[in-house]
Amino acid sequence: MIKAKIITSLEKVFPEGMQEGYEIKELKGCSGETVSFQIAYQWQNMQKFYGQVQLEGSKELLENVTVRQVELVPSEYPWPLDGDEEYLKKEPGLYPDLLRDLPELGFILVPGQWRSLWFTLELPKQPGNYEIVVNMKADEGAEGEGNEFHAVLPVQVLAQELPQVDVRHTEWFHGDCLADYYQVEVFSEEHWRILENFLAVAAKRSCDTILTPLFTPPLDTKVGGERKTIQLIDVKKTGDTYQFGFEKLDRWVNMCQRCGFTHFEMSHLFTQWGAKAAPKIMVEENGQLHREFGWDTPATGEAYASFLRQFLPELAEHLKKMGLQDKVFFHISDEPEWEQKEDYGAARALVKPYIEGFQMLDALSHYDFYETGLLEQPVCGIDHLTPFLEKRPEKLWTYYCCAQKKEVPNRFFAHHSGKNRILGVILYLYQLDGFLQWGYNFYNSQYSLYNLNPYQSTDAGCGFPSGDSFLVYPGEGGKPEESIRIMVLEEAFSDLRFLYGAEKKLGREKVEEIIRQTAGMDITWKKYPYTPQFFVNLRENIYRELNNC
Repeated sequence: MIKAKIITSLEKVFPEGMQEGYEIKELKGCSGETVSFQIAYQWQNMQKFYGQVQLEGSKELLENVTVRQVELVPSEYPWPLDGDEEYLKKEPGLYPDLLRDLPELGFILVPGQWRSLWFTLELPKQPGNYEIVVNMKADEGAEGEGNEFHAVLPVQVLAQELPQVDVRHTEWFHGDCLADYYQVEVFSEEHWRILENFLAVAAKRSCDTILTPLFTPPLDTKVGGERKTIQLIDVKKTGDTYQFGFEKLDRWVNMCQRCGFTHFEMSHLFTQWGAKAAPKIMVEENGQLHREFGWDTPATGEAYASFLRQFLPELAEHLKKMGLQDKVFFHISDEPEWEQKEDYGAARALVKPYIEGFQMLDALSHYDFYETGLLEQPVCGIDHLTPFLEKRPEKLWTYYCCAQKKEVPNRFFAHHSGKNRILGVILYLYQLDGFLQWGYNFYNSQYSLYNLNPYQSTDAGCGFPSGDSFLVYPGEGGKPEESIRIMVLEEAFSDLRFLYGAEKKLGREKVEEIIRQTAGMDITWKKYPYTPQFFVNLRENIYRELNNC
């Protein structure tokens, strides 16, 4: 017997059951919006079987619907010891996360266990009332009655559209990890094909800004260690003179723009954690390729300073010719500490004269550091926002990662999906200019000591809580497999666009009032609702006001 119900995308269905089981009777969305729902089911039979899904209903919906199985994946490290109590689970085990296309055998029916199917609909642009009919049936041979499930879900497409908003979204992209996992040469034709597959999915799921590896990004690498070389800039050296080739950079930019990216982050010009050294840079000299710079190169020493004096003016001019001056962000060093301000300042002073007119961006959570004037556009940890909001910079981004484990929004396996989706509302209320997260597809251990199979190790070798280091899995054929977390994150950015769209008609004060009344509280970065009911009610309350305009 199949026991099943239609639930929201915010439920995580574990084999033993659900937390809320919030059942939905209809689905609403804006013109052209991507929406998702699940069917949670329990197989009440003594033997394992497979089942089939057939869809009927409105042609316009069926043309753009996908059905995937929510697969369980392992987590050895789901909950940090200093995390709060707002986690679904604390124990290592199997967690629902991977979205996998249904095999020919059909979806799995495991005796006594709850599982779910994930339905994604790209709604028509034409407003109106539609419906989707879902028929689930166990394969022949299953004994007993009730081996079928039939449901009709009305779908209403509203006239409202989701406007484009001037809020950047970047999930740091790790092309070296793709070369390692698929065992292909960096920037071989096969690697370019794989890169585009993964980039296209990131852009489709709301990312518009991409980390661009001018040189191997000095990120999450053990001091003195190396990651696989991935370098878009060709460098040749003759005596003390460097020559630069930008052909790969041009191909990268064209590919990313083709996928839908509009903005570009240049990889960090100095090492992480304080700008002490130069990044790894490979140089051709006398016909031989060798590592010219790295951890053993002082950041502001004459050797690297000479290189930057030659490189940065040419790069800046090239980016201007490509029409990218207003769409590029330069990085100095990731997340410098207060005691590293002198090193950071010296590194910044070295490069600033050559990149005037470009934006500079870095993760920075110490407000006192910001007040030194060393960084105009900080990316603040979401749990350190308060002083930045009180004395607000002209532009302010936020981020979360493994360190943001108490109270604040995040997307760990063990978090309720509502803590992922609430990000859109918070970005809107604080009028933030961008969101950054470091792990779109990081498939290494912490500090990049070794490569991992992310289907087996979802926590960077127990370095970060599962869910921090990647949003997509490396599927067969060089194509990514998505997670429920990337789909919910897309819903968060759809909420952000929806709220800004509503603001154009209702005014900001009215939209904020509706959010506050729906939540029953003043939402902050550490106090917010995240139940499915809140998000359903928020949309309904705003729809109602828009219809009354």
